[in-house]
Amino acid sequence: MHMHADHGHAHGVAAAPRQMDRAMGVGVVLNVVFVVVELGFGVASGSLALISDAGHNAGDVLGLLLAWGALVLARRPPSQRFTWGFGRSTIFAAFTNAALLLVACGVILWEAVHRIFEPSPVQGMTMIVVAAIGVGINTLTAVWLAAGRKDDANVRGAFLHMAADAAVSVGVVIAGIAIGATGWNWIDPAVSVLISLLIAYGTWDLLRESLELAMDAVPRGVDLQAITADLTAIDGVVEVHDVHVWSASTSQTTATAHLTISDAATAATVLDEANEVLHHTHQILHTTVQIESEEQAARCEQPHGDASANGNDHP
Repeated sequence: MHMHADHGHAHGVAAAPRQMDRAMGVGVVLNVVFVVVELGFGVASGSLALISDAGHNAGDVLGLLLAWGALVLARRPPSQRFTWGFGRSTIFAAFTNAALLLVACGVILWEAVHRIFEPSPVQGMTMIVVAAIGVGINTLTAVWLAAGRKDDANVRGAFLHMAADAAVSVGVVIAGIAIGATGWNWIDPAVSVLISLLIAYGTWDLLRESLELAMDAVPRGVDLQAITADLTAIDGVVEVHDVHVWSASTSQTTATAHLTISDAATAATVLDEANEVLHHTHQILHTTVQIESEEQAARCEQPHGDASANGNDHP
């Protein structure tokens, strides 16, 4: 007896609001202009903080392009070769974005440490004005992306980068004021170190999450034990095994499960209730539920072990 749940096809990436395209497009244009301006003034003023922030903003432009491109690619329909579509491109975009940012942080830290011991003259007022512009641009871009951050980790990553950039630019403004008040040029590279550490700290979690998604781990926020318990509690279910939950994209969670029943006559009812549990209680829209008799369950081979125990195995 093999009965499968209807697939809701509620693919989170494909359903991502179209305004995200406009938000990312405008954000890219504004940040490209700002990178050019900030880099130019950073070189002219001798501010490593401005130069490092310009490098970080350039990385964010690339990050926005990756996130935007992944969203567009994920909307393409499945094909005979790519039966899941291209949703996983959002996972790869998030991982690449995080890796590039960590590399950039390492480069900035290396240069900043050298500049702490050999500080160069810095024009504090230039730092203040240019960084203040950055506060406005990054805050505006973050506000535009805020609408999609709750439903898509890819968009959330872009949002967090813009929000962090706004905070970092505030730090550069503070450094410029401090240099103007004290004349201590070492404040500039010291702020660069702080900026890099803050970026690395915020990026590390994104790297871990995207790597987990790439490895088909149970998505964050999904309680595998609760899912198994709720399916087991369905009237007529004798046993639940081979429960697998993973992400087909940064916003689409997928689940499969085998349910053993004692009475074949209850199969349709059990299937409906299982779908109700997965779809509405746990917000997993793309599901496959297999109903088995006790005899079939006894013969069911589980070469990878029971995922309901560890949640990390893919069927």
